[in-house]
Amino acid sequence: MTYVKDEIGFTAILIRDLRLASRRRVDILLPLAFFVVAVSLFPFGVGPEPNTLRQIAAGVVWVSALLATMLSVSHVYAADHADGSLEQMLLSPRSAYAIAAAKACAHWCLTGAPLVLCAPLLGTLLDMNSRSLTTLTATLLLGTPILSLLGGLGAALTLGLRSGSVLLILLILPLCIPALIFGAGAVSAVDGGMSVEGHFSLLGALLLLTALAAPWGTAAALRISVE
Repeated sequence: MTYVKDEIGFTAILIRDLRLASRRRVDILLPLAFFVVAVSLFPFGVGPEPNTLRQIAAGVVWVSALLATMLSVSHVYAADHADGSLEQMLLSPRSAYAIAAAKACAHWCLTGAPLVLCAPLLGTLLDMNSRSLTTLTATLLLGTPILSLLGGLGAALTLGLRSGSVLLILLILPLCIPALIFGAGAVSAVDGGMSVEGHFSLLGALLLLTALAAPWGTAAALRISVE
């Protein structure tokens, strides 16, 4: 019975957040615009040499995706906390775990998924070949949910704090570095003719660990923040 309530609560919050976001399209477009602009500027900064662009392409895309995610994650709970909706959610029969998981899922749908879809186009701009583009897209598909889950944890920990956005970045960025390393490393392995199974296995393990642990930590932080 509890599982059914959590599933219903998860779906309701996810749909609610997606509907609210559709009314604030600027909030959706800002991270995507930052991602596109940040990646597009690198050829002007380092020069148009194809070999140089190919060498840095995966790292550039991954770092830009990470920063774009951090740009939007501070707003995950801020509006609901400001108008009292978050407190009402936590007082409802829905579990805090379901709330945290739904919020992270909604953030990925609005931020992570568009970044994944744009990555092949930007990779082409950096002269990546088809195998590298496929690998890059697959690593982002595995890695961006990690960023959303960890970002939700950071947003909950810094909720209501002055200069919370800066503190959030300081807390969460170190935790996101492994995903960045394995994601960019998988593309480098493809370019070097090596196997990428290890990189994907580690990314998958990170995603599984984060999906299991981050919502629990977020739920605990939310309870503390509203008390």
